[in-house]
Amino acid sequence: MSDNQAFQGTYQGEPAVWLKFGRYEAAMLPEVGGNLIAFRDTSKDWQLLHEPTMDEMESFKARPFIHGIPVLIPPNRFEDGKFPWNGRTYQFPVNEPATGNHLHGFVHSETWTVDDFGTTATESYVVVSLKVDEQSAVYTYLPHKFTVKLRYAISEDGLHQHVLVRNDGDDVMPCLFAFHTSVNAPFIPGSSAKDYRLKLTIGDRWAMSERMLPTGEYQSLTANEELMKGEGVYPFFESLDNHYTAVAQNGRNRMELTCAMHGATLVYDVGTSYKQWMIWNNGATEGFFCPEPQVNLVNAPFSDLPADQIGLFSLAPGEIWEETGRLYVK
Repeated sequence: MSDNQAFQGTYQGEPAVWLKFGRYEAAMLPEVGGNLIAFRDTSKDWQLLHEPTMDEMESFKARPFIHGIPVLIPPNRFEDGKFPWNGRTYQFPVNEPATGNHLHGFVHSETWTVDDFGTTATESYVVVSLKVDEQSAVYTYLPHKFTVKLRYAISEDGLHQHVLVRNDGDDVMPCLFAFHTSVNAPFIPGSSAKDYRLKLTIGDRWAMSERMLPTGEYQSLTANEELMKGEGVYPFFESLDNHYTAVAQNGRNRMELTCAMHGATLVYDVGTSYKQWMIWNNGATEGFFCPEPQVNLVNAPFSDLPADQIGLFSLAPGEIWEETGRLYVK
């Protein structure tokens, strides 16, 4: 019997769908926001994503932002919790008292439906969805009918990520999206974070106000940020909570994390719909950091810049936005 499989089980006591294929395995938590909580190379005992310990499960479920791959809709910060859209202003809860902003949207803790899972000759996969309508808690703040579908599959080519948003309503809706992806550094047992170099396809860094909102101006990249854009830099060179434009290199928008000791590189290729990157490294604390592909500029509805430049995407009734990404080791 093949070891390749997809099955419902548990992860640290939480309902999960497990995927196994070849040297890889992954776990999805449908009841914690559709979070892909684990992606591992079992042949080498590598944990590629930052996973919660059993002791961390309660704090993870309360604030599921720094483990696995949380889904953010709409992502990051909005000034005073306000979201002006199409002649209306939606009011989101101000859940970051230090800045007086709303932070990270409404779907990261919702229960998603498991639509399908299985194994084929080439992959093991799971599909989960979140349907938002008048009965949904999300609709209270974002009053649009829409469906979000996530499909994760593992194969010999690593972890494939597909996201789809469909407008099920009869008015134009905003389509702002991000993954708060959390990767381990180090991810190879016995290696040190000092052995790792981070490369990210960034362009310019946005200047941010004291409230962590973009001013509309750019800041010059530092020497270390130029290294991050180029051949790579130690991921914890300083405390990072920075917002950058995304500029594809060689046709791809991606993060690369290389362990020089082992000559192994974790690639996170996210697709070119993501117009921005956020990067956060937990106050320069070694262990993990979050390279976050983001469709939109933080606080985008308040910007005067062109919608395509800042990723202020919209969906007309019946329209679909989708994007793919991939995590793999080379």
